Amino acid sequence: MALTGRAALLAALGSLPVGLWDPSWTGLLAVNAPLAAACACDFALAAPVRRLGLTRSGDTSARLGETADVTLTITNPSGRPLRANLRDAWPPSSWQPGTETAASRHRLTIPAGERRRITTRLRPTRRGDRQADRVTIRSYGPLGLFSRQGTHKVPWTVRVLPPFTSRKHLPSKLARLRELDGRTSVLTRGEGTEFDSLREYVPGDDTRSIDWRATARQSTVAVRTWRPERDRHILLVLDTGRTSAGRVGDAPRLDASMDAALLLAALASRAGDRVDLLAYDRRVRALVQGRTAGDVLPSLVNAMATLEPELIETDARGLTATALRTAPRHSLIVLLTTLDAAPIEEGLLPVLSQLTQRHTVLLASVADPHIARMATARGNTDSVYEAAAAAQSQSERHRTADQLRRHGVTVVDATPEELAPALADAYLALKTAGRL
Repeated sequence: MALTGRAALLAALGSLPVGLWDPSWTGLLAVNAPLAAACACDFALAAPVRRLGLTRSGDTSARLGETADVTLTITNPSGRPLRANLRDAWPPSSWQPGTETAASRHRLTIPAGERRRITTRLRPTRRGDRQADRVTIRSYGPLGLFSRQGTHKVPWTVRVLPPFTSRKHLPSKLARLRELDGRTSVLTRGEGTEFDSLREYVPGDDTRSIDWRATARQSTVAVRTWRPERDRHILLVLDTGRTSAGRVGDAPRLDASMDAALLLAALASRAGDRVDLLAYDRRVRALVQGRTAGDVLPSLVNAMATLEPELIETDARGLTATALRTAPRHSLIVLLTTLDAAPIEEGLLPVLSQLTQRHTVLLASVADPHIARMATARGNTDSVYEAAAAAQSQSERHRTADQLRRHGVTVVDATPEELAPALADAYLALKTAGRL
């Protein structure tokens, strides 16, 4: 229970003339006794809060940056109308900064024996599960002098999924994939491609694809069409160790890696390949296996939603052993990790041969665009020193990448905006060359 501002204002206004003209306890009692009686009546007429029935419904998931509407149904079983202010509390990251007050507070009136619905619109700023906290209701009497207050626990969880901003690149990559599949006039042939079908020769086709036996049996020139191997296995390995926590722009490196992994998974599933996911630092943080082509992308998005960088050094030996157990036959293993010299030279390189002997390995790393801008800066002493430091950092990354390439690893090093399409292009290049 609580006094309202209206009751305090009336008490102050009533006490003012008493203090000016007849300051005495009798005068104060004469003014405040009726006010106290009015407050008691107002409290008695206010609808009870504890007996209210509250249930939730609405969205259970939303992509980062989008909105989620959660509906709260309030039932008033008492014989008195409910006039109340309600606060639907959620974690601070459930809204954009500065919008929490307007989004979480509601004013409602519910007649006796009826129910009403209110909608709280969330706009989360971080991935993961957002769980509803308490619902606080303050019920007022008809005079607005006194109120009843209580809280209810109404559980609800909204899972905030990765935004998958790189999906805008998917149509162009699928068009390139259709070219590789021989469904357009552009044919690409590689060592490991599979024969698909015969069709009529089109000017511009590679003459090496002409099937002379089939041509002899018909009146037109026939050419073979080829398609990349299908039903290959791809293992996406997300490094969730301390290096993935480094921020590039407004987001951790892990978020850019996940976005690139999602684009590659969408493309590979359309190409007929099977995609699994492993997230690891010193233990398995997420594992997705054996999903069908239609289910793989939702499963990956759901598994990635709760992943957060861990401030510990990644165990490269444990990661390698887990990857080998997860991909027991020849696969394409995509490592989304750092290109920093120390973690690669001390952690990954000593055990890399275990992967490259049995699998094709592709390593993708997020580069900081600020380093590239620093390397081109000139004009004063500070900028020259910054450019020198940036050039040294870039040189170390190039040296590390060259070491990996000498071990047979395909390396993709790109900024967050360019990493996803660059990784997809690397996958298509391997598929074209028949190396999967």
